[in-house]
Amino acid sequence: MIALITALTDEVNSGLVAGVVVVGAAAVILVGFIRRIATIYTITNQRLRIKRGILAKKVQQTRIDRVQNVNTEQTVIDRLLRVGTVDFDTAGTDDSDFTFAGVSSPARVVEAVDRAQHAAVPDQSPEPQL
Repeated sequence: MIALITALTDEVNSGLVAGVVVVGAAAVILVGFIRRIATIYTITNQRLRIKRGILAKKVQQTRIDRVQNVNTEQTVIDRLLRVGTVDFDTAGTDDSDFTFAGVSSPARVVEAVDRAQHAAVPDQSPEPQL
């Protein structure tokens, strides 16, 4: 975009270039914010669910007992912002993109999934014998 602006004139107008950069950065932040508030992540002892959208809705869910691996990722910027990504590998599905993105405290999300999985499994300890 900046190359287009400078190609239209022989001089580089630093004020115009700075304005374009600021407007572009603001647009990226605004789009990210809207996507974030339009996404709801839910963990229950039965399901993991991702609900996206404001006008059109998309719901993605899987049973908690199908979750096999849980991986977290935090880039340097994510760590500064105290957010991260939690990626779930599920059994028997081709849906490789079951991810909670931009969640605060990804380690707490992993702990919540672990608790939900344990709550979903009935106690399998042997009956005490009298």
